[in-house]
Amino acid sequence: MSEPATAPTGLLTDRYELTMLDAARRNGTADRRSVFEVFGRRLSGGRRYGVVAGTGRLLEAIDAFRFDDAALAFLEHEQVVSGDTLAWLAEFRFRGDIDGYPEGEVWFPNAPLLTVEGTFAEAVLLETVVLSVLNHDCAVATAASRMTAAAGDRPCMDMGARRTHEVAAVAAARAAYVGGFASTSSLAAHRDHGVPSVGTSAHSFTLLHDTEEEAFAAQVACQGPGTTLLVDTFEVAEAVRTAVRVAGPGLGAVRLDSGDLGDLAHQVRAQLDDLGATGTRIVVTSDLDEYAIAALAAAPVDSYGVGTRLVTGSGHPTAGLVYKLVAREDADGSWRAVAKTSPDKVSTGGRKQAFRRYAGGVAVEEVVRVGESTHGGAEDEQAVTVPLVRDGEVVRGEGLDDARERHLRVRSRLPAAARRLSRGDPALPTRFAGA
Repeated sequence: MSEPATAPTGLLTDRYELTMLDAARRNGTADRRSVFEVFGRRLSGGRRYGVVAGTGRLLEAIDAFRFDDAALAFLEHEQVVSGDTLAWLAEFRFRGDIDGYPEGEVWFPNAPLLTVEGTFAEAVLLETVVLSVLNHDCAVATAASRMTAAAGDRPCMDMGARRTHEVAAVAAARAAYVGGFASTSSLAAHRDHGVPSVGTSAHSFTLLHDTEEEAFAAQVACQGPGTTLLVDTFEVAEAVRTAVRVAGPGLGAVRLDSGDLGDLAHQVRAQLDDLGATGTRIVVTSDLDEYAIAALAAAPVDSYGVGTRLVTGSGHPTAGLVYKLVAREDADGSWRAVAKTSPDKVSTGGRKQAFRRYAGGVAVEEVVRVGESTHGGAEDEQAVTVPLVRDGEVVRGEGLDDARERHLRVRSRLPAAARRLSRGDPALPTRFAGA
């Protein structure tokens, strides 16, 4: 499914982007060709890898980055920029180039996730919207990937819509799907992004009825015996007996949402098997994260529903990405590498391209080559950076399923250390090399 249409996004920016633009236009530097780069200095929480997500949303937001009449009237009323710059903004459209890691890729510290090239004027305006989309979506996708890696072949479902901002919930469901989640509770994410949606009933539905049996019967009558019945509103063992009696041994699943999930899962599995419901699956929910999922690996659980910890990045709600100027034209048209040199925020100047080195089919190193915009890597390296936008037009459009499949494929080629949930060094070192 294609991404939904987006309203003008020009005001999804910080004020200083526009004041820098205004000043640069006044002193004649605004039209200097410039290269901005998105990278992270470290992986949040000592994680072993990050996941690139939100690229599709971002490209759409950039395409829609305009200042309509209402936005221009607001900027004029607030006297944010001069009248001359207002006129320039009225005609603005990004017409530069963007390269980056394709959605679903993994990333490591200091590697160029996204490179934006254009005039300073047009590239600087994109900083806030770029970081807003990528910092959120990469954080959620990274958490999702850790959870699905811990879950193995057992599917994970996003149930976080009620735990975050209503718009962020839709973006989170999309990012979680990139990270390997199988489905979402969000109908908006299903409509807008094609993420499969699931859902049956909550405790309130059981409490609405005079008896648990009446509630189960009503749900089965509406949804069929393949539905999932929530069995922990009252006493679990009795609810399981009632569920099988009402739906029959072909009951699709039961859901556990409280208590010691591992212990309960063993008890319920044994009970279901004794009742002849050997094919009935067990779904567990209730404040799960990657650590809780890993702890349930030995339990007879068939799938996981994750809410709060997913949509908040499992304790790390931002990926910590930054957007920095790394190269610019001088007045004579020659290029100059530039970089911030603060001791705790050192970065590497110059236009870059990323490659990944493999040995025996396993990734061993991220190689960042600094210099010309296009060049080949070594024989054992594969290019990671790809063209995304040329002259303002998207040149790499792909579906969400492509991004999800890419992530699962790329993750499978990382070294075993990447799957560790403990804090540690990145799974791959990043090495800078000349062109």
